[in-house]
Amino acid sequence: MSDAIESKANNNGHDETAPIGRESDVVPGRFGEPLQITHVQYSRGGGSTAPKRPLFLCLHGWGSNEADLADMMRYVAPYNDFASLRAPLTLQPAGRFAPGAYSWLHDCVDTGEDLDRDAFAAAKAIDDWVSANIPDDRAVVPIGFSQGGLLAIHLLRVHPERYRASISLSGFLAPGLVRGTAPADDRIAPLNIPTFFGYGNSDTVIAKPELFAMSAWLDEHTFLTAKSYRGLDHSVSLDEFSDLRGWLAVHDIAPGIL
Repeated sequence: MSDAIESKANNNGHDETAPIGRESDVVPGRFGEPLQITHVQYSRGGGSTAPKRPLFLCLHGWGSNEADLADMMRYVAPYNDFASLRAPLTLQPAGRFAPGAYSWLHDCVDTGEDLDRDAFAAAKAIDDWVSANIPDDRAVVPIGFSQGGLLAIHLLRVHPERYRASISLSGFLAPGLVRGTAPADDRIAPLNIPTFFGYGNSDTVIAKPELFAMSAWLDEHTFLTAKSYRGLDHSVSLDEFSDLRGWLAVHDIAPGIL
């Protein structure tokens, strides 16, 4: 057993502060184990066609891959560069999953301490990739759906100074139960980072209390614009894209697309 798992165990033999937790019975591996980004799809020109505009960091959801949000970007911000990252965890081709299905987390929607550990591990891997591959003077805007929406916000909880704004579509929030998994929470609010949170009011994957918790946390910590879409399930819509384009223009992130 690693030192990270052994240290400071409680009376039940489980360490509530360890960065790496229990074994998952959904996706092979342990909650919170270190991850690394290995596959990226860039926009035209290798992501350097419009270097003076913010680069979008695209983060897909459960069972998808880097091509998913890359397709969406032609509707959202066609004149900005993007880098669309593939989640590091492979979902085995069985039942509902075809080859090419990936996950950031060790379950579809982690909860509690498991979510804290997985959110930190994935956000750390993404932030490390940004540090290694994007020039420090290039503005970066994470945009994610579902698990990716969680991580678009959790990046702010790890390294808020690096990100110009953040967009969460049908995302959810890590609860912050495990010490050290949201290390920058107290640095976020003074930065007044613009965030967009869009979700369906008929979402059957993320429970309403979780959506409301995300909205409340963002309202407290960021410059939030939140939009709920009537009748929308765990998905995105053209109305949402339209609102998002307007928000991007207002914040001078993707001008000239209205």
